[in-house]
Amino acid sequence: MRRIALYAAVMSVAVCFVGCGTAPQKDRVPDYTEVPPASPEAKAAVVPEKGKEAPPSVEVSDPAVAKPADAPAKAEGPGPLKVYILVGQSNMQGHAHVRTLDHIGMAPETAPMLKEMRNADGTPRVCEDVWISSIGCGGSDEEEKHGRLSVGYGAARRGPKIGPELTFGIYMRKAVKEPILIIKTAWGGKSLHTDFRPPSAGPYRLNEWQRQQYSKKGTDLEKWEADKAKATGRYYRLMVAHVKKVLGDIRRVYPGYDPERGYELAGLVWFQGWNDMGDSHTYPNRGAPGSYDKYTEVLAAFIRDVRRDLSAPEMPFVIGVMGNSGPVSQWPPEQKRYTSIHGEFRRAQARAAELPEFKGNVVAVLTERLFDMQLVELWSKNNRVKAFEGKLRRDKSLSREEQRARVEKYRLEVFTPEELEIYRVGTSNFEFHYLGSGKVMARIGRAFAEALAGMGR
Repeated sequence: MRRIALYAAVMSVAVCFVGCGTAPQKDRVPDYTEVPPASPEAKAAVVPEKGKEAPPSVEVSDPAVAKPADAPAKAEGPGPLKVYILVGQSNMQGHAHVRTLDHIGMAPETAPMLKEMRNADGTPRVCEDVWISSIGCGGSDEEEKHGRLSVGYGAARRGPKIGPELTFGIYMRKAVKEPILIIKTAWGGKSLHTDFRPPSAGPYRLNEWQRQQYSKKGTDLEKWEADKAKATGRYYRLMVAHVKKVLGDIRRVYPGYDPERGYELAGLVWFQGWNDMGDSHTYPNRGAPGSYDKYTEVLAAFIRDVRRDLSAPEMPFVIGVMGNSGPVSQWPPEQKRYTSIHGEFRRAQARAAELPEFKGNVVAVLTERLFDMQLVELWSKNNRVKAFEGKLRRDKSLSREEQRARVEKYRLEVFTPEELEIYRVGTSNFEFHYLGSGKVMARIGRAFAEALAGMGR
Protein backbone atom coordinates (compact mmCIF):
# COMPACT_ATOMS: atom_id res chain seq x y z
CA MET A 1 0.00 0.00 0.00
CA ARG A 2 1.50 3.29 -1.00
CA ARG A 3 1.86 5.97 1.59
CA ILE A 4 1.77 9.64 0.61
CA ALA A 5 3.77 12.01 2.82
CA LEU A 6 2.40 15.54 3.00
CA TYR A 7 4.77 18.47 2.80
CA ALA A 8 4.39 22.15 3.63
CA ALA A 9 6.26 24.83 1.74
CA VAL A 10 8.99 26.86 3.39
CA MET A 11 8.80 30.07 1.43
CA SER A 12 9.08 32.93 3.96
CA VAL A 13 12.65 34.22 4.02
CA ALA A 14 14.85 31.81 2.09
CA VAL A 15 14.73 28.67 0.05
CA CYS A 16 16.69 26.22 2.19
CA PHE A 17 18.08 22.75 1.54
CA VAL A 18 15.93 20.12 3.22
CA GLY A 19 14.43 16.79 2.16
CA CYS A 20 11.15 16.90 0.32
CA GLY A 21 8.72 14.77 -1.60
CA THR A 22 5.89 12.36 -1.77
CA ALA A 23 6.59 8.87 -0.48
CA PRO A 24 4.40 6.39 -2.32
CA GLN A 25 6.04 3.23 -1.00
CA LYS A 26 8.01 3.21 2.26
CA ASP A 27 7.03 4.88 5.53
CA ARG A 28 10.19 6.52 6.75
CA VAL A 29 11.75 9.59 5.15
CA PRO A 30 15.08 10.50 6.76
CA ASP A 31 15.90 13.88 8.30
CA TYR A 32 18.87 15.84 6.98
CA THR A 33 20.99 18.31 8.88
CA GLU A 34 23.93 20.62 8.19
CA VAL A 35 22.60 21.49 4.76
CA PRO A 36 24.08 24.30 2.63
CA PRO A 37 22.21 27.61 2.37
CA ALA A 38 20.17 28.59 -0.65
CA SER A 39 21.80 30.76 -3.27
CA PRO A 40 20.71 34.42 -3.55
CA GLU A 41 19.28 33.76 -7.00
CA ALA A 42 16.94 31.07 -5.69
CA LYS A 43 15.67 33.58 -3.13
CA ALA A 44 15.24 36.17 -5.87
CA ALA A 45 13.69 33.88 -8.47
CA VAL A 46 11.14 31.98 -6.40
CA VAL A 47 7.81 33.76 -6.39
CA PRO A 48 6.71 34.35 -2.77
CA GLU A 49 3.37 33.27 -1.42
CA LYS A 50 0.46 35.51 -2.29
CA GLY A 51 0.37 38.54 -0.07
CA LYS A 52 4.13 38.66 0.46
CA GLU A 53 6.30 41.19 -1.30
CA ALA A 54 8.12 39.89 -4.36
CA PRO A 55 11.86 40.48 -4.60
CA PRO A 56 13.07 43.11 -7.07
CA SER A 57 13.53 41.99 -10.67
CA VAL A 58 17.30 42.32 -10.84
CA GLU A 59 20.22 40.17 -11.87
CA VAL A 60 21.94 38.45 -8.97
CA SER A 61 25.30 36.79 -8.60
CA ASP A 62 26.15 33.21 -7.81
CA PRO A 63 27.77 32.63 -4.40
CA ALA A 64 30.65 30.31 -3.73
CA VAL A 65 29.44 26.79 -3.14
CA ALA A 66 31.19 23.95 -1.40
CA LYS A 67 32.83 21.23 -3.45
CA PRO A 68 31.03 17.90 -2.99
CA ALA A 69 32.83 14.99 -1.42
CA ASP A 70 34.71 12.74 -3.83
CA ALA A 71 33.25 9.56 -2.35
CA PRO A 72 29.65 8.57 -3.12
CA ALA A 73 27.16 9.81 -0.57
CA LYS A 74 25.83 7.44 2.04
CA ALA A 75 22.16 7.46 2.89
CA GLU A 76 21.46 8.68 6.40
CA GLY A 77 18.65 6.21 6.88
CA PRO A 78 16.59 3.55 5.17
CA GLY A 79 14.47 6.11 3.34
CA PRO A 80 13.19 5.59 -0.18
CA LEU A 81 15.08 6.62 -3.30
CA LYS A 82 14.11 10.15 -4.29
CA VAL A 83 12.96 10.44 -7.89
CA TYR A 84 12.66 13.79 -9.68
CA ILE A 85 10.85 14.38 -12.98
CA LEU A 86 11.89 17.10 -15.43
CA VAL A 87 9.38 17.94 -18.18
CA GLY A 88 9.15 20.53 -20.93
CA GLN A 89 10.14 21.59 -24.41
CA SER A 90 13.41 22.80 -25.96
CA ASN A 91 14.71 24.77 -22.98
CA MET A 92 14.21 21.77 -20.73
CA GLN A 93 16.07 19.75 -23.35
CA GLY A 94 18.84 22.33 -23.09
CA HIS A 95 20.76 24.03 -25.91
CA ALA A 96 23.80 25.27 -24.02
CA HIS A 97 26.91 23.85 -25.67
CA VAL A 98 29.48 22.58 -23.18
CA ARG A 99 32.06 25.04 -24.52
CA THR A 100 30.03 27.85 -22.94
CA LEU A 101 30.75 26.45 -19.48
CA ASP A 102 34.04 28.33 -19.70
CA HIS A 103 32.00 31.51 -19.27
CA ILE A 104 31.04 30.39 -15.76
CA GLY A 105 34.70 30.50 -14.79
CA MET A 106 35.27 33.98 -16.21
CA ALA A 107 33.70 35.77 -13.22
CA PRO A 108 34.82 35.28 -9.61
CA GLU A 109 31.25 35.12 -8.32
CA THR A 110 30.36 32.15 -10.54
CA ALA A 111 33.71 30.40 -10.92
CA PRO A 112 33.13 28.18 -7.85
CA MET A 113 30.03 26.70 -9.52
CA LEU A 114 32.18 25.50 -12.41
CA LYS A 115 34.19 23.39 -9.97
CA GLU A 116 31.01 21.46 -9.24
CA MET A 117 30.68 20.62 -12.92
CA ARG A 118 34.27 19.84 -13.89
CA ASN A 119 37.18 17.84 -12.54
CA ALA A 120 40.49 19.52 -11.69
CA ASP A 121 41.85 18.65 -15.13
CA GLY A 122 38.91 20.39 -16.86
CA THR A 123 37.08 17.24 -17.95
CA PRO A 124 33.34 17.00 -17.26
CA ARG A 125 32.53 15.62 -13.84
CA VAL A 126 30.40 12.48 -13.66
CA CYS A 127 27.97 12.53 -10.76
CA GLU A 128 28.47 9.15 -9.12
CA ASP A 129 25.29 9.43 -7.05
CA VAL A 130 22.92 10.91 -9.64
CA TRP A 131 21.31 8.66 -12.23
CA ILE A 132 19.21 9.85 -15.14
CA SER A 133 16.92 8.48 -17.82
CA SER A 134 16.11 10.94 -20.58
CA ILE A 135 13.92 10.79 -23.69
CA GLY A 136 13.11 13.40 -26.32
CA CYS A 137 16.57 14.89 -26.70
CA GLY A 138 17.82 12.44 -29.32
CA GLY A 139 16.77 11.45 -32.80
CA SER A 140 13.25 10.20 -32.01
CA ASP A 141 10.52 10.89 -29.49
CA GLU A 142 11.20 7.76 -27.46
CA GLU A 143 14.95 7.32 -27.91
CA GLU A 144 16.37 6.92 -24.42
CA LYS A 145 19.72 7.82 -22.93
CA HIS A 146 20.49 6.78 -19.37
CA GLY A 147 23.34 6.44 -16.93
CA ARG A 148 25.19 8.59 -14.40
CA LEU A 149 24.57 12.30 -14.80
CA SER A 150 27.17 14.37 -16.65
CA VAL A 151 27.26 16.73 -19.64
CA GLY A 152 25.58 15.51 -22.81
CA TYR A 153 22.01 15.12 -21.55
CA GLY A 154 20.89 18.25 -23.38
CA ALA A 155 19.61 18.37 -26.95
CA ALA A 156 21.70 15.94 -29.00
CA ARG A 157 22.03 17.92 -32.24
CA ARG A 158 25.32 19.81 -32.53
CA GLY A 159 26.23 18.84 -29.00
CA PRO A 160 27.31 17.95 -26.48
CA LYS A 161 24.94 20.27 -24.64
CA ILE A 162 23.42 20.69 -21.21
CA GLY A 163 20.02 21.72 -19.95
CA PRO A 164 18.90 22.41 -16.38
CA GLU A 165 19.38 18.73 -15.46
CA LEU A 166 23.11 18.97 -14.74
CA THR A 167 23.13 21.50 -11.91
CA PHE A 168 19.67 20.36 -10.83
CA GLY A 169 21.14 16.93 -10.15
CA ILE A 170 24.28 18.30 -8.51
CA TYR A 171 22.43 20.55 -6.08
CA MET A 172 19.53 18.22 -5.45
CA ARG A 173 21.99 15.49 -4.47
CA LYS A 174 23.73 17.97 -2.16
CA ALA A 175 20.38 18.71 -0.55
CA VAL A 176 19.30 15.15 0.18
CA LYS A 177 22.80 13.74 0.75
CA GLU A 178 22.06 10.44 -0.92
CA PRO A 179 21.72 9.00 -4.44
CA ILE A 180 18.89 10.34 -6.55
CA LEU A 181 17.22 9.44 -9.84
CA ILE A 182 16.15 11.96 -12.50
CA ILE A 183 13.60 11.12 -15.19
CA LYS A 184 13.69 13.71 -17.96
CA THR A 185 11.10 13.93 -20.73
CA ALA A 186 11.51 16.93 -23.03
CA TRP A 187 10.70 17.54 -26.68
CA GLY A 188 11.40 20.68 -28.67
CA GLY A 189 8.64 22.79 -30.16
CA LYS A 190 5.76 21.40 -28.09
CA SER A 191 2.74 23.24 -26.72
CA LEU A 192 0.70 22.79 -23.59
CA HIS A 193 -2.54 23.61 -25.40
CA THR A 194 -2.13 20.57 -27.68
CA ASP A 195 0.99 18.40 -27.28
CA PHE A 196 1.12 18.23 -23.47
CA ARG A 197 -2.61 18.80 -23.03
CA PRO A 198 -3.77 16.79 -20.00
CA PRO A 199 -6.88 14.58 -20.11
CA SER A 200 -9.03 16.65 -17.74
CA ALA A 201 -8.57 19.77 -19.90
CA GLY A 202 -10.81 18.17 -22.50
CA PRO A 203 -10.39 18.43 -26.27
CA TYR A 204 -8.83 21.44 -27.96
CA ARG A 205 -11.67 23.74 -29.03
CA LEU A 206 -11.48 26.32 -31.77
CA ASN A 207 -12.13 29.80 -30.44
CA GLU A 208 -14.47 32.21 -32.21
CA TRP A 209 -11.63 34.08 -33.94
CA GLN A 210 -10.27 30.82 -35.34
CA ARG A 211 -13.69 29.70 -36.58
CA GLN A 212 -14.21 32.96 -38.42
CA GLN A 213 -10.74 33.10 -39.95
CA TYR A 214 -10.56 29.43 -40.93
CA SER A 215 -14.06 29.52 -42.41
CA LYS A 216 -13.07 32.47 -44.60
CA LYS A 217 -10.21 30.36 -45.96
CA GLY A 218 -12.51 27.43 -46.67
CA THR A 219 -11.05 25.17 -43.98
CA ASP A 220 -13.04 22.02 -43.19
CA LEU A 221 -13.52 22.69 -39.47
CA GLU A 222 -14.71 19.19 -38.62
CA LYS A 223 -11.66 17.63 -40.25
CA TRP A 224 -9.39 20.20 -38.62
CA GLU A 225 -10.73 19.35 -35.16
CA ALA A 226 -10.53 15.61 -35.88
CA ASP A 227 -6.86 15.94 -36.86
CA LYS A 228 -6.24 18.09 -33.80
CA ALA A 229 -7.79 15.46 -31.57
CA LYS A 230 -5.29 12.87 -32.82
CA ALA A 231 -2.35 15.10 -31.83
CA THR A 232 -3.81 16.28 -28.54
CA GLY A 233 -2.09 14.97 -25.43
CA ARG A 234 0.42 12.78 -27.25
CA TYR A 235 3.41 14.08 -25.29
CA TYR A 236 1.55 14.05 -22.01
CA ARG A 237 0.96 10.34 -22.56
CA LEU A 238 4.58 9.73 -23.61
CA MET A 239 5.76 11.49 -20.46
CA VAL A 240 3.58 9.44 -18.12
CA ALA A 241 4.38 6.21 -19.92
CA HIS A 242 8.14 6.77 -19.69
CA VAL A 243 8.01 7.68 -16.01
CA LYS A 244 6.06 4.50 -15.29
CA LYS A 245 8.46 2.47 -17.43
CA VAL A 246 11.47 3.68 -15.44
CA LEU A 247 9.74 3.25 -12.08
CA GLY A 248 8.73 -0.26 -13.09
CA ASP A 249 12.36 -1.34 -13.43
CA ILE A 250 14.58 1.19 -11.66
CA ARG A 251 17.58 -1.14 -11.61
CA ARG A 252 17.76 -0.92 -15.39
CA VAL A 253 18.75 2.73 -14.96
CA TYR A 254 20.21 2.72 -11.44
CA PRO A 255 21.78 -0.71 -10.79
CA GLY A 256 22.32 0.02 -7.09
CA TYR A 257 18.64 0.60 -6.37
CA ASP A 258 17.32 -1.32 -3.36
CA PRO A 259 13.67 -2.32 -3.88
CA GLU A 260 13.32 -2.86 -0.13
CA ARG A 261 13.81 0.86 0.40
CA GLY A 262 11.31 1.76 -2.32
CA TYR A 263 11.12 5.15 -4.00
CA GLU A 264 9.30 8.43 -3.64
CA LEU A 265 8.28 10.90 -6.31
CA ALA A 266 9.99 13.87 -4.70
CA GLY A 267 9.14 16.55 -7.23
CA LEU A 268 8.40 17.58 -10.82
CA VAL A 269 9.81 20.58 -12.69
CA TRP A 270 7.89 22.02 -15.64
CA PHE A 271 9.88 24.25 -18.03
CA GLN A 272 7.92 25.06 -21.20
CA GLY A 273 6.10 27.88 -22.90
CA TRP A 274 7.50 29.30 -26.11
CA ASN A 275 5.10 27.47 -28.43
CA ASP A 276 2.09 28.66 -26.44
CA MET A 277 3.28 32.22 -26.05
CA GLY A 278 3.89 32.55 -29.77
CA ASP A 279 0.60 31.02 -30.91
CA SER A 280 -1.52 33.93 -32.13
CA HIS A 281 -4.36 31.61 -33.18
CA THR A 282 -4.89 29.84 -29.87
CA TYR A 283 -4.35 33.13 -28.03
CA PRO A 284 -5.55 35.79 -30.52
CA ASN A 285 -5.30 38.72 -28.08
CA ARG A 286 -1.70 38.08 -27.05
CA GLY A 287 -0.32 40.71 -24.71
CA ALA A 288 -3.68 42.00 -23.50
CA PRO A 289 -4.52 41.51 -19.82
CA GLY A 290 -5.87 37.98 -19.35
CA SER A 291 -4.96 36.93 -22.89
CA TYR A 292 -3.24 33.78 -21.63
CA ASP A 293 -5.77 32.80 -18.97
CA LYS A 294 -6.42 29.55 -20.84
CA TYR A 295 -2.79 28.59 -20.37
CA THR A 296 -3.14 29.00 -16.60
CA GLU A 297 -6.25 26.81 -16.64
CA VAL A 298 -4.62 24.03 -18.67
CA LEU A 299 -1.43 24.15 -16.57
CA ALA A 300 -3.51 23.70 -13.42
CA ALA A 301 -5.20 20.70 -15.03
CA PHE A 302 -1.76 19.35 -15.96
CA ILE A 303 -0.61 19.53 -12.34
CA ARG A 304 -3.73 17.75 -11.09
CA ASP A 305 -3.62 15.07 -13.79
CA VAL A 306 0.06 14.20 -13.55
CA ARG A 307 -0.27 13.82 -9.80
CA ARG A 308 -3.29 11.59 -10.27
CA ASP A 309 -1.76 9.50 -13.05
CA LEU A 310 1.44 8.94 -11.06
CA SER A 311 -0.44 8.28 -7.78
CA ALA A 312 1.33 11.19 -6.09
CA PRO A 313 -1.40 13.68 -5.10
CA GLU A 314 0.92 15.99 -3.14
CA MET A 315 4.02 15.74 -5.32
CA PRO A 316 5.90 19.08 -5.13
CA PHE A 317 5.75 20.93 -8.44
CA VAL A 318 8.00 23.71 -9.77
CA ILE A 319 6.91 25.94 -12.65
CA GLY A 320 9.90 27.31 -14.53
CA VAL A 321 8.50 30.62 -15.76
CA MET A 322 9.94 31.67 -19.11
CA GLY A 323 12.60 34.35 -18.85
CA ASN A 324 14.30 34.66 -22.22
CA SER A 325 16.54 37.77 -22.26
CA GLY A 326 15.81 38.52 -18.62
CA PRO A 327 13.26 40.98 -17.16
CA VAL A 328 11.34 42.76 -19.91
CA SER A 329 11.95 46.09 -18.15
CA GLN A 330 15.64 45.71 -19.01
CA TRP A 331 15.27 44.71 -22.63
CA PRO A 332 17.12 46.60 -25.40
CA PRO A 333 15.11 48.91 -27.70
CA GLU A 334 14.72 46.38 -30.54
CA GLN A 335 12.81 44.02 -28.23
CA LYS A 336 10.48 46.53 -26.58
CA ARG A 337 7.58 45.78 -28.91
CA TYR A 338 7.36 42.25 -27.48
CA THR A 339 7.33 43.15 -23.79
CA SER A 340 3.56 42.98 -23.32
CA ILE A 341 3.36 39.52 -24.87
CA HIS A 342 6.24 38.10 -22.84
CA GLY A 343 5.17 39.87 -19.66
CA GLU A 344 1.56 38.71 -19.82
CA PHE A 345 2.56 35.13 -20.63
CA ARG A 346 4.99 35.00 -17.73
CA ARG A 347 2.27 36.23 -15.40
CA ALA A 348 -0.08 33.52 -16.68
CA GLN A 349 2.51 30.83 -15.96
CA ALA A 350 3.24 32.07 -12.45
CA ARG A 351 -0.46 32.52 -11.68
CA ALA A 352 -1.00 28.75 -11.52
CA ALA A 353 1.16 28.61 -8.40
CA GLU A 354 -1.12 31.13 -6.70
CA LEU A 355 -4.23 28.94 -6.88
CA PRO A 356 -5.42 28.08 -3.35
CA GLU A 357 -5.50 24.33 -4.07
CA PHE A 358 -1.74 24.39 -4.75
CA LYS A 359 -0.70 26.38 -1.70
CA GLY A 360 2.45 24.91 -0.21
CA ASN A 361 3.30 22.43 -2.95
CA VAL A 362 3.53 24.41 -6.20
CA VAL A 363 6.19 27.10 -6.67
CA ALA A 364 6.98 29.38 -9.62
CA VAL A 365 10.63 30.17 -10.39
CA LEU A 366 11.16 33.31 -12.46
CA THR A 367 14.02 32.36 -14.74
CA GLU A 368 14.25 35.96 -15.97
CA ARG A 369 16.06 36.72 -12.72
CA LEU A 370 18.71 34.13 -13.54
CA PHE A 371 19.71 35.59 -16.90
CA ASP A 372 23.10 37.18 -17.49
CA MET A 373 22.08 40.65 -18.62
CA GLN A 374 25.54 41.38 -19.98
CA LEU A 375 24.91 38.67 -22.57
CA VAL A 376 21.68 40.41 -23.57
CA GLU A 377 23.57 43.65 -24.06
CA LEU A 378 26.22 41.89 -26.14
CA TRP A 379 23.55 40.05 -28.14
CA SER A 380 22.02 43.44 -28.95
CA LYS A 381 25.43 44.70 -30.10
CA ASN A 382 25.88 41.64 -32.27
CA ASN A 383 22.52 42.37 -33.91
CA ARG A 384 23.87 45.82 -34.86
CA VAL A 385 26.86 44.15 -36.50
CA LYS A 386 24.57 41.76 -38.38
CA ALA A 387 22.43 44.65 -39.61
CA PHE A 388 25.54 46.45 -40.83
CA GLU A 389 26.70 43.28 -42.58
CA GLY A 390 23.33 42.87 -44.27
CA LYS A 391 23.48 46.44 -45.56
CA LEU A 392 26.96 45.87 -47.02
CA ARG A 393 25.87 42.72 -48.81
CA ARG A 394 23.43 44.79 -50.84
CA ASP A 395 26.28 47.03 -51.97
CA LYS A 396 27.39 45.35 -55.21
CA SER A 397 30.31 47.75 -55.61
CA LEU A 398 32.22 45.99 -52.81
CA SER A 399 33.99 42.67 -53.16
CA ARG A 400 33.43 39.91 -50.58
CA GLU A 401 36.86 40.61 -49.09
CA GLU A 402 36.10 44.33 -48.77
CA GLN A 403 32.76 43.57 -47.14
CA ARG A 404 34.35 41.22 -44.60
CA ALA A 405 37.06 43.74 -43.78
CA ARG A 406 34.53 46.51 -43.15
CA VAL A 407 32.37 44.21 -41.01
CA GLU A 408 35.33 43.23 -38.86
CA LYS A 409 36.35 46.86 -38.50
CA TYR A 410 32.81 47.78 -37.43
CA ARG A 411 32.67 44.82 -35.04
CA LEU A 412 35.75 46.11 -33.22
CA GLU A 413 34.13 49.55 -33.00
CA VAL A 414 30.99 48.07 -31.41
CA PHE A 415 32.64 45.56 -29.07
CA THR A 416 35.61 45.90 -26.77
CA PRO A 417 38.00 42.94 -27.05
CA GLU A 418 36.84 41.69 -23.65
CA GLU A 419 33.17 41.91 -24.65
CA LEU A 420 33.83 40.07 -27.87
CA GLU A 421 35.51 37.24 -25.99
CA ILE A 422 32.66 37.00 -23.47
CA TYR A 423 30.08 36.88 -26.25
CA ARG A 424 31.93 34.25 -28.25
CA VAL A 425 32.59 32.06 -25.22
CA GLY A 426 29.29 32.57 -23.42
CA THR A 427 26.71 32.03 -26.17
CA SER A 428 25.98 29.16 -28.53
CA ASN A 429 22.35 29.45 -29.65
CA PHE A 430 19.39 31.73 -30.23
CA GLU A 431 17.66 34.12 -27.85
CA PHE A 432 14.67 31.79 -27.45
CA HIS A 433 17.12 29.15 -26.18
CA TYR A 434 18.55 31.45 -23.53
CA LEU A 435 21.37 32.24 -25.97
CA GLY A 436 22.65 28.70 -25.47
CA SER A 437 24.37 29.93 -22.31
CA GLY A 438 25.81 27.31 -19.98
CA LYS A 439 26.01 29.94 -17.26
CA VAL A 440 22.29 30.68 -17.48
CA MET A 441 21.31 26.99 -17.69
CA ALA A 442 23.48 26.22 -14.67
CA ARG A 443 21.80 28.94 -12.64
CA ILE A 444 18.35 27.77 -13.68
CA GLY A 445 19.02 24.13 -12.79
CA ARG A 446 20.32 25.09 -9.39
CA ALA A 447 17.34 27.36 -8.72
CA PHE A 448 14.93 24.54 -9.62
CA ALA A 449 16.68 22.24 -7.15
CA GLU A 450 16.65 24.83 -4.41
CA ALA A 451 12.99 25.60 -4.98
CA LEU A 452 12.08 21.93 -4.59
CA ALA A 453 14.32 21.61 -1.57
CA GLY A 454 12.53 24.61 -0.10
CA MET A 455 9.27 22.69 -0.12
CA GLY A 456 10.43 20.59 2.84
CA ARG A 457 8.22 18.56 5.15
